[in-house]
Amino acid sequence: MESISSKSLSDYVRAHRPRVINGIALVCASVAISVLSPFITRYAVDELVSDVVRWPMILMYAVLYVVAALCSAGLALGMRQILLSLGHQIEYEIRRDVFQHLSRLDYTFYSRERTGDLMTKMTSDLNAVREFVGQGILQGTRTSVGFILAFSIMFYINVRMALVMLFLLPSTSLLFFLLLKIIRQRYEESQEQFSIISNFCQENFGGIRTVRGYGIEDRQQGFFARLNAHFIDLKMALNRVERPLWPGMGMLFSIGVVLIMWIGGREVIANRMTVGQFVQFSQYLFFLQWPMLALGWTINLLQRGKASWGRIQSILTAQPAIRDEEQFTELNRVDHQKVTVEFDEVSLELGGVRVLDQISLSIPAGETLGITGPTGSGKTVLAWLIARVLDPIEGVVRIDGQDIRTIPLDTLRRLVGIAPQEAFLFSDTLANNIALGLEETDLEKVFNAAELAELHTDVEGFPKRFDTMLGERGVTLSGGQRQRTAISRALARKPGVLILDDVFSAIDTQTEAAIQARLKPVVTTCTTLIISHRVSSLRHADRIIVLQDGRITQSGTHADLVQQPGYYRELDEVQRLQARLEHTS
Repeated sequence: MESISSKSLSDYVRAHRPRVINGIALVCASVAISVLSPFITRYAVDELVSDVVRWPMILMYAVLYVVAALCSAGLALGMRQILLSLGHQIEYEIRRDVFQHLSRLDYTFYSRERTGDLMTKMTSDLNAVREFVGQGILQGTRTSVGFILAFSIMFYINVRMALVMLFLLPSTSLLFFLLLKIIRQRYEESQEQFSIISNFCQENFGGIRTVRGYGIEDRQQGFFARLNAHFIDLKMALNRVERPLWPGMGMLFSIGVVLIMWIGGREVIANRMTVGQFVQFSQYLFFLQWPMLALGWTINLLQRGKASWGRIQSILTAQPAIRDEEQFTELNRVDHQKVTVEFDEVSLELGGVRVLDQISLSIPAGETLGITGPTGSGKTVLAWLIARVLDPIEGVVRIDGQDIRTIPLDTLRRLVGIAPQEAFLFSDTLANNIALGLEETDLEKVFNAAELAELHTDVEGFPKRFDTMLGERGVTLSGGQRQRTAISRALARKPGVLILDDVFSAIDTQTEAAIQARLKPVVTTCTTLIISHRVSSLRHADRIIVLQDGRITQSGTHADLVQQPGYYRELDEVQRLQARLEHTS
């Protein structure tokens, strides 16, 4: 099967070769009938100006003309149905492949790409590609076949007049090619600016609480007005280049009409052509009016489509830094419980800064490990390495003695359940958000997970309980409810490795204690990492490590560490003092 990143736009079109051939055949047939219809007019006119008018022949020509017009209209309807629907089908396939590819790209890609830019490529740029495919094939075929057939017959009728019309084409082509490069450049600039606007809107709508909280609505509106004004300037600059195409074509056509009237009239007077031939030639001139205009439109579609396809390809050709190796094996176990996790001389850099430095750590199966340390010490990225959100620059991470780079990503990530501090919730029901990591929404697992996370009591007060729709990013929930939803989501899949990354920071101490009591039987069935700044969250762990500047500086139980001078004892003393002050106040 051909990889998505190697597919060109022509590959998508070739996959529908029968439809393309049928569509082009209908275009050719429609154009052929349109081109042959003036012969009917020619013979009818010659019949009318003859000395003896044969009315049965006139009636026959009229009937033939109507039949030809109906056939041409039917064929035109069919060709538009096939080719324009083909454009929509290919748009769907590209959008599907782009989304599939985006879902496989990793942290590195999304850290440098703007959401608004991606959305523009998935919408506006894909629309331009659809128009290029559907209308491009339709009008491109119609124009080229129309020119060939019409000019062939025009040369057959009168070489002199045909040469005059043919002389106008280089002028038309010159006008097009002078503007093509400028059109493409300005279109790309306008699309880039539209991406900036989309990203600005996405950030402001997503952070509306912050915008309103700081009272900067007017300032943001001013920023948006400037971005929008620049976008309008770019679009107007594009329009100033595109605008001469249609008037230029109209002017050339008008010149052609004048020349045909002058030369053709002289030919008729000199009896070198009949009145019917003159009318027929004039009909071809009018027939060519749309192809000449469509030529400019088609070339414009070509430039827009090529520019937009180039922007879409920047997504399709991006390769994830984290991907399955060519050689991999499944985990050597039936159930994924109580796995052993090992870090062997692991180092990691982000943005040129070493955040983990030669970490060696073994977490036995079923152990609950607490991790703490100052902000930026590498606690979260240590957990990310287990799920291969990132790969170390040095060293190896192993699960049950197996290098995780040899484990398929899908298998590895089904094994790990992560509850982050800032949980991302979708605009969906609460049940579907909790069941996100399951193959399907299992309400029993959802209820059990919510009960373990002390969320069930809150759910009883919701209007539709677990069927309650959450706002974007879970905006309808409090911070504590969002964190407990994240805990429920991680627990619902019954992972082999459970990672709780500072998930109690927005939860009161009483609720935290209740959750920990419910989690005691759960954590014995899996390997658990608890990342926290709260001693109350760490004290019951089997072992606690302290990370400072990317290194493990302390390791032991809560009882051991509070006896040792260092970060953990200072953290415990500060939090004990805070608790006493809160109690006395």
